[in-house]
Amino acid sequence: MKRKALALLSGGLDSTLAIKMMLDMGIAVEALNFTSPFCTCTGKNSGCRSEAVRVAQEFDIPIKVIHKGVDYLEIVRNPQHGYGQGINPCIDCRIYILRKAKEEMAVCGADFVITGEVLGQRPMSQRRDSLRLIERESGLEGLLLRPLSARHFEPTIPEREGWVDREKLLAIKGRSRKELFELAHDLDVKNYPCPAGGCLLTEISFVPKMRDVFDHSDDLNLRDFRLLKVGRHFRIGERTKVIVGRDETDNDLLETARLEGEAALTWMDGNTPVGVITGRQDPEYIDLAARILLRYTKAEPGAGCRINVRHTNAERCMTVSNSLTPADVERYIVA
Repeated sequence: MKRKALALLSGGLDSTLAIKMMLDMGIAVEALNFTSPFCTCTGKNSGCRSEAVRVAQEFDIPIKVIHKGVDYLEIVRNPQHGYGQGINPCIDCRIYILRKAKEEMAVCGADFVITGEVLGQRPMSQRRDSLRLIERESGLEGLLLRPLSARHFEPTIPEREGWVDREKLLAIKGRSRKELFELAHDLDVKNYPCPAGGCLLTEISFVPKMRDVFDHSDDLNLRDFRLLKVGRHFRIGERTKVIVGRDETDNDLLETARLEGEAALTWMDGNTPVGVITGRQDPEYIDLAARILLRYTKAEPGAGCRINVRHTNAERCMTVSNSLTPADVERYIVA
């Protein structure tokens, strides 16, 4: 009977190679791709998701895309196994993904799960002890095969049962990618995607923005976290923030993401970014947000300036003084 593997396909080279190895052994493969609001290479027509779909099409295998939801945000807020150098709960994230994969096994009829993980490639989640912990807590003990590093571990059920040939599995280890590139050549894998997608949670500069949302939100939502990648952020109230676009792309994204009841601000007498106020819309917050917005225009210091305030079904003009100094604005910035 032909066996089936459920593969985690990130859009990177490693998972692509792991899948190609299984296909060459005659294993049927279905792929899972997980999206995250914190991926640094996402885009409508580019990035990890598109690469994963492209690889699945090239290999002629089914693929299912799963969006990490609010349950994932709660894991980021309170990870059981802690953070790396940033606010990255890499071990908990991996457990989360593999638990989802285990659920999908029952749906698609897969016999085991494969990943492109390489022992020692990542400092937190790909240590030997971490890999064992992840396998155990995901509920996939014995059913999680890592073809690129399998020879460094005890044989899994697929190996013991003869579903896959252990002699054809590899013993790659460490951070060097030389062996992976050589393997890509040997397996005739061309046009392979970026080696790995980046995660904003690993970036130290991103930590204050994440902490700010956690500290000022009772209920988490994906929209607030997606907006962390857009514009300049200013905390102007316990439940109020203004986001000011840096360029036209930011302005468009802010307009698109604006919820009903949230105000959008623009300066009426010159080139202007868009400022969107999230949370409470008290008059004093709108006034302060308008004056912060003016800091990023060419409005004359101290001048009275006209600000267009747009809500979903109404707009008005208000006049505020361009009175904030750079130091005044600095104290509201979410670093």
